[in-house]
Amino acid sequence: MSPIFRLVVDQDQLTDAMFDFVTDPHPSRNDRPIVEELSDINPDLVDLMEMMVIDGTEERDDVARFVDFVFGAHGHGPIKQEA
Repeated sequence: MSPIFRLVVDQDQLTDAMFDFVTDPHPSRNDRPIVEELSDINPDLVDLMEMMVIDGTEERDDVARFVDFVFGAHGHGPIKQEA
């Protein structure tokens, strides 16, 4: 992300939304607002959520650590590179 702009994220709400996605066993999880919101920032983040589903992520803390890594104070932000 450009040093000119700062993305402000409520990490608790994002963690809850992502955790709800990765623990939802139904294909309708793809209709959740978090999918569209993260797709707008960086579609790779949605792919990572899908990997969490495949990996069987069941702990909110695992999702929280990922959110902190990407969006936390020392994170690099959701870097999107154009092809």
